[in-house]
Amino acid sequence: MVKILCVSDTEMPQLHSAVNLRRQYSDIDMIISCGDMAPGYLDFITSIISVPMFYVRGNHDEAYDSEPPGGVNLHRQLVEYRGLLMAGLEGSIKYNRGAIQYTQSQMQRMVLGLAPPILWQRWARKRGIDLFVTHSPALNIHDGQDVAHRGFSGFLNFMKWYRPRYMLHGHVHIWDRRKTVRTQYESTCVMNINPFTVLELEPV
Repeated sequence: MVKILCVSDTEMPQLHSAVNLRRQYSDIDMIISCGDMAPGYLDFITSIISVPMFYVRGNHDEAYDSEPPGGVNLHRQLVEYRGLLMAGLEGSIKYNRGAIQYTQSQMQRMVLGLAPPILWQRWARKRGIDLFVTHSPALNIHDGQDVAHRGFSGFLNFMKWYRPRYMLHGHVHIWDRRKTVRTQYESTCVMNINPFTVLELEPV
């Protein structure tokens, strides 16, 4: 069993405390950031728990160009750790001139670009994707009605074509805990992990 601390968008006081991190999260095996997180915040958590961190950038993470956090950027990559195969896509829908924003067609091309390594894993190793890590949600699954928080239709295709076990995203803030944060789509469990979630996953 692999225990994952997933964080996104909102810095939480309990994760700023070294004492609390050691007491509550000493059994964490890895950290996943779904974006819009200050590098210093991620580096602090990683240094206290002493586990690897994997991330995608959110639409507000332009500072990563000069000051990236200490971890593995999953954007357009296929990465394996502790028996879990992960792929990631960064950013949000394009709503202004921000650098980490994409049109629907741009994101669709990036989804298609991941086909060769994913299909090779499926053919050569009989392996599927365990974790699809994004900042934005998929279209009509946990997304917002405003332009900046609309989801990507390409992520629906990703789940249909590549069948990841989980899709983890942030970007949409959940102030009302009655809102749905976990949805089954095809064979994928889609989770809004904002602001933080602990996920336990058995490698296949």
